[in-house]
Amino acid sequence: MQSNSPVPAWAGALVGLVSGAVALGVAQLVAGIVGPTTFPVVAVGDAAIDLTPAPVKDFAIRAFGSNDKAVLLGGVLVVLAALAALLGTLSRHRPAWGYAGFALIGLIGVAAVLTRPDATPLDVVPTLVGVVVGAWALRWLLRRGLDTSATTTAPRATAPHAAADAPHAGAPRADAPRADAPRSNAPQDAAAAPHADASGAAAGASGTAAPGAASPRDAVPQAAADAPHADASQAAAPGPRDAAPQDAARPAGDVPLGEAGLRGAAARTAPSDGSGASGQVAVPGASPQTEGGAGREAERPAVMRAGGEAPGFDRRRLLTGVAGGVVVAGVGVVLGRQLGGRQAVDAARVGVALPPPAVPAKAVPAGADLRIGGLSPFVTPNRDFYRVDTALVVPQVDPADWTLRIHGMVDRPIELTYADLLQLPLTEADVTLTCVSNEVGGPYVGNARWLGARMADVLRRAGLRADADMLLSTSADGFTCGTPVDVVMDGRDALFAVAMNGEALPVEHGFPVRQVVPGLYGYVSATKWVVDIKVTRFDRDEAYWTPRGWSAQGPIKTQSRIDVPKDGGSLKAGDTTIAGVAWAQHTGVDAVEVRVDGGQWRQARLAEVPGPDTWRQWAIDWAATPGEHTIEVRATDASGRTQTDRRAAPAPDGATGWHSVTISVA
Repeated sequence: MQSNSPVPAWAGALVGLVSGAVALGVAQLVAGIVGPTTFPVVAVGDAAIDLTPAPVKDFAIRAFGSNDKAVLLGGVLVVLAALAALLGTLSRHRPAWGYAGFALIGLIGVAAVLTRPDATPLDVVPTLVGVVVGAWALRWLLRRGLDTSATTTAPRATAPHAAADAPHAGAPRADAPRADAPRSNAPQDAAAAPHADASGAAAGASGTAAPGAASPRDAVPQAAADAPHADASQAAAPGPRDAAPQDAARPAGDVPLGEAGLRGAAARTAPSDGSGASGQVAVPGASPQTEGGAGREAERPAVMRAGGEAPGFDRRRLLTGVAGGVVVAGVGVVLGRQLGGRQAVDAARVGVALPPPAVPAKAVPAGADLRIGGLSPFVTPNRDFYRVDTALVVPQVDPADWTLRIHGMVDRPIELTYADLLQLPLTEADVTLTCVSNEVGGPYVGNARWLGARMADVLRRAGLRADADMLLSTSADGFTCGTPVDVVMDGRDALFAVAMNGEALPVEHGFPVRQVVPGLYGYVSATKWVVDIKVTRFDRDEAYWTPRGWSAQGPIKTQSRIDVPKDGGSLKAGDTTIAGVAWAQHTGVDAVEVRVDGGQWRQARLAEVPGPDTWRQWAIDWAATPGEHTIEVRATDASGRTQTDRRAAPAPDGATGWHSVTISVA
């Protein structure tokens, strides 16, 4: 069915999109005041992560890598944009549908916000304010797109003889047509039937039309301001008339005087009080009229619009309104992020003065990096270090406000500030971190030099009880992690780290403080933005990932990876080098073997390492022959355990199997 809305569909969709953008921009601005994590898009994304089945999460990590959160947020925004465009299109016909849609989206946002850890009623304010402003923007833009220049509001009109409303009888009017001139076919005011002189009134009273008077069928709506009051000579003067539009073609907004009520008399219809007396003109809303029409007042309809001149579409006004909405949305986002503290935290990070380590790391051996093209460097630059966490918005923690609370099964609960931590003896250590979500041969592993206070030293200050076996750490965004007490206290370089590769921790890697524990997968050890340690037991508490299909404890499994040549690549026949990395943190890699096309395993040469907590580069020479070849690798750790060939998925406690690549040699 054809739409009767003057606003085209594309304009409705644009109005919806801009209204949604305004809603999100305002919500972002308010969230900058209340807290960045209260932004509804982030809350919905967090809820989606919590509700997503583990296989889907694993697929997202495999497919998108460290960009999985950006993809998720982008998906949420795309869905919101589609819904907003749909609501804008529907609102062209009935704005209430758009308001209802905004309200429904708001309810979903509120529910997502309230399901976050430590949520308070104040956290829903950004969502509510955004929804209200977005609905208002929808209404404003839709009205702005309508051209209402043809619609006028009629003032209350007095009797035809009132000097203030009409010229004196017989006085010429600049806009009045001459009596002997042909009448235009322009629409006329249906309420203009009463004439301004006595003969017109008498004609109305007798029930017969004066010679030359317009018939009821000729009378059509006209703006009240344009209706001339005819004098006696005009009322009596004959003249040709063009056919006027019939009532059936009148829009719904015309004066509600039916043709049947006018037929047969030029100015007679049922009175407004329903008495049935003749000689009176019934105008909706008019007060009862006196006999003969002398001194009566006639109230005109509130809206009078010429026939065929329904409100149109004003493209220019709409587009200027849209531009204003885009500006509001953009300003809201920019200010919201600034208020969220990103700039302040970045400035604080740059201003951190790191003390020298009390226990420096060993110098990296000269042979630790084989410097082969395409091979992962021994030290992973900060910008290239993998990132896997649950934070859709990176927590912005000002070191001046940061504290670490240690409580639970301790003799003396303690709380440390950032300044307190920097005053402790700091240890420097080279440690490779690995994510449990890493597939065989995957990219979620990296090596860095860390600086921090030893966790064991800090925990001893609190006095751990003998039966405690778990450290339940909590990050600033509510993530929790369970770390075995015995691993942290066994002498390894488990750190509350404050620096990475010679600079304060990057914000996305945990600034101001994170945990680093060699030998454990990150999900049970590497809490970023750590603010709380509860000393407890595994049989009393569980961390974030435990009820989501992952083991409560996660020691790293020995793994190896082929970096060059790449899977699916091609080589020229002849001598070439196969190279990669292997890791078995806190145990160390003792050997790496390579085979081609299922042949004999050959020992690879190993790079030097400063200790057992880092990965180890390896390489082997190969005389490549034409054809397609499959290359496999396996590692053996310092305890004599060799990687199993049995392939297993990352869940529940880390992937297993040999990494292999297939290449073509020409």
